[in-house]
Amino acid sequence: MLLSIALILIVGFILSSIFIRLRLPGLLGLILTGIILGPYYLDLLDPKILSISTDIRQIALIVILFRAGLTMNISDLKKNGRPAILMTFLPATFEIIIVTLLAPIFFGISTLEAAILGAVLGAVSPAIVVPRMIGLIESGYGKAKGIPQMILAGASVDDVFVIVLFTSFLGMFQGNGFDFFSLLSVPLAIFFGLLLGVLVGYIMVKLFKYFHIRDTVKVLLILSICFLMVSLEENLKGFFPISGLLGVMALGGIILKLYPILAKRINTKFSKVWLGAEVFLFVLVGSVTDITALSEAGLAVVLLILISLVFRMIAVFLSVSGTNLTFKEKLFTAGAYTPKATVQAAIGSLPLAMGVPAGSLILTVAVLAIILTAPLGATFIDLSYKKLLEK
Repeated sequence: MLLSIALILIVGFILSSIFIRLRLPGLLGLILTGIILGPYYLDLLDPKILSISTDIRQIALIVILFRAGLTMNISDLKKNGRPAILMTFLPATFEIIIVTLLAPIFFGISTLEAAILGAVLGAVSPAIVVPRMIGLIESGYGKAKGIPQMILAGASVDDVFVIVLFTSFLGMFQGNGFDFFSLLSVPLAIFFGLLLGVLVGYIMVKLFKYFHIRDTVKVLLILSICFLMVSLEENLKGFFPISGLLGVMALGGIILKLYPILAKRINTKFSKVWLGAEVFLFVLVGSVTDITALSEAGLAVVLLILISLVFRMIAVFLSVSGTNLTFKEKLFTAGAYTPKATVQAAIGSLPLAMGVPAGSLILTVAVLAIILTAPLGATFIDLSYKKLLEK
């Protein structure tokens, strides 16, 4: 495992630096590192590290979502209340509906299989979007109108909505029928997740003000609490709806509101933690990307992905309609909401493993969506924000 860790860090940093020098997002080099070192190409990674890949990627997501909370000023988010709420479900809904309608025509699969495919395809990647929105908030681009805050919040909740739908559709395939209460669990999971984060954050701020603790120890304590909140979600799954990841983000937000001086200090430390977490996150996303599945990809698969992205962007434009955003700002918002990676890597192979007849097709679409949209979306954000947003 030590060799695998060394290869991930050394090759990841080298390829990331090369892509940055080419004025391309460094994460492309990290994903490529995972593909090269992973089991579908050179197979140089220890199976032990691949077996805990999901946990490592989740830790990286916890780090970046907590940082998101530390930079998300609630008063800024209120400026785009309605659009921010619509962004959490409308783009994904549009994408799932169009895939459900077109996939049976393109591939001859059933409507239920098409719905499962749409749910796999419908999630945006917070791992790509969130760190870039944090960078925009810190540099001031679009911050006055709350654009990065709106995208950041929407991307964080979007996954909860899509994964619940994915689970429901799979349940229907297994003969369990469509459970309406699973849909009801979406707003409940969001509410209780945010409530948990606020309560825990309030308690921690009180403790930090009363007891003198080094900032490094505070970071370790906060990480431990975040791990507990996410574990709580896993342990209560099926009994009580709660989103641990949203709780993590709310924890950062309440620390920023109640103790801004501390928030600024620990954000600096978490930014350093993210340097390493980012490498492992995207390299391991690349390692579980089965490029052999691309042999089944044809023009119809590419066309389906592109059409679904168009409808997703249309939904984003509808979400932000009636606001004071200019066309350029709306275009940036729509383009920034297209990258896919983490969710597709996590659930893309599940339908195949569970015996869905179109499982191989679903895996192919998931892999191709990562390869197409992750680099294009990240590159769009990195190259366009100075032209499309006001500082």
